[in-house]
Amino acid sequence: MNTSNKPPRRVVIAGGGTAGWMMAALMGKLLGKQLDIKLVESEEIGTVGVGEATIPALHTFHNLLGINEAEFMAATNATFKLGIKFEGWKDIGQDYFHSFGTTGNDHWSAGFQHFWLKGQAAGIAREYTDYNPETVAAYADRFAHVPRSGLNYAYHLDAGRYAKYLRAMSESYGVQRIEGKIAAVLMDGPQGRDGDITALQMQDGSRIDGDLFIDCTGFRAMLIGEALGVGYEDWSYWLPCDRAVAVQTASVREAWPYTRSICHPFGWQWRIPLQHRVGNGLVYSSKELSDADAPDVIRNNVEGELLIQPRVIKFLPGQRHKVWHRNCIAVGLASGFIEPLESTSIHLIQRSAIRLMQLFPTQGVNPADVDEFNLQCERELTHIRDFIVLHYHVTKRSDSALWNHVRTMEVPATLKHRIELFRESARVFRPSDELFAENSWIQVMMGQGITPQSYHPVADLMGREELARFLGDIHLKVSRTVAGLPQHQAYVEQLCAPYRHATTAQLAATPLRA
Repeated sequence: MNTSNKPPRRVVIAGGGTAGWMMAALMGKLLGKQLDIKLVESEEIGTVGVGEATIPALHTFHNLLGINEAEFMAATNATFKLGIKFEGWKDIGQDYFHSFGTTGNDHWSAGFQHFWLKGQAAGIAREYTDYNPETVAAYADRFAHVPRSGLNYAYHLDAGRYAKYLRAMSESYGVQRIEGKIAAVLMDGPQGRDGDITALQMQDGSRIDGDLFIDCTGFRAMLIGEALGVGYEDWSYWLPCDRAVAVQTASVREAWPYTRSICHPFGWQWRIPLQHRVGNGLVYSSKELSDADAPDVIRNNVEGELLIQPRVIKFLPGQRHKVWHRNCIAVGLASGFIEPLESTSIHLIQRSAIRLMQLFPTQGVNPADVDEFNLQCERELTHIRDFIVLHYHVTKRSDSALWNHVRTMEVPATLKHRIELFRESARVFRPSDELFAENSWIQVMMGQGITPQSYHPVADLMGREELARFLGDIHLKVSRTVAGLPQHQAYVEQLCAPYRHATTAQLAATPLRA
């Protein structure tokens, strides 16, 4: 029997962690009354669990689930994130900031960067970042929810606690958690991979039957890859880093409201401050740094006492040829991976969960729906890939073979066009459904060292005095907004205080996975 020809009623999620429980929570809330949803995970199998920085799109997911922000932050020891500080990416000793939100005021015909470029040429403009409230607030370690002219923000969170928080929510919607290891993936086709998945055979001899299977088994991709044989597109030519080593340290200072991305000859390092600790890690090329040496390198480049020992994670940048095949959908690391330089891992899980709810096969798996799902996933991941490659390619670093390669490599045609367009005319155009907005591309391209050769002629409609007032008014508004904000650490503590005891008790009832 081919389960794709009938409406799915039994959904099996293979694997927990952030991917599994995000999927379970949303599916449970929206379809829990119509479906039998089971999630299979083993306490003996650890999760990668290093995706601790997010982007503002997570607000959409939390709104769908009706999550109380302060409760969630108390439960996950979260802090606020206003952007990413890139240290040494343009060249050694040169930093820049990629913030959320917008910079300055746009005109319908041209973005703010055109007016700023004219102001720079006239000697009357400040640094580009001075016109962005998120950047100014980040460097001042300030944050608050500001009505009307609010700051755009995301979170730093404890990924293990986040999965635990979502597990409690999922189980309240009727999702059943099954503890155990998967021994085999059973299929109904006479030639194995030619058929649908019918069940998961567990090591204890039990069998979990299903109609629709969600593969959240991480890099192993036990269902979509091993069982169904869906191949993988390798992007390591453009993204040569293939390892990460992660460690947690005790906090030695107040949490700052941004992620730090620190460049090295072998790759880069992250620092993510939570309320109770700091997440640290290296993303590196195994051709530049050995797996044996990487733990010592991270130990020597962190602050505070180590709370866990470093562990090396191997990965291959790229994407599955299809993330929905037959009656199986791959989510999270099983579907593909782009290194966490712009904190997109949790976002891609979220998008897959929402996309599946929009295209859920209520009447049975429809090939047109499957094709659309795969097309949207491929397009989104390709856009993100280009944005990440931009950081590597547009650089002046020449201190290792890694940086010489990425600086001189041939980049995808889609990215090459964007770079040339901005370099020649300061213009940025993007598809309406693309994740990163124009301001993100502008900040990174200018931060990495691209200086546009010209600007839009509409900027010349402003005389020198008018342009000075225009820029001055924006800077004054930003300065006043930031000056009125409290310190980030104090604000987080005040916000979470009423929920601290309640969430601690709630999480204590749910075993915490590593």
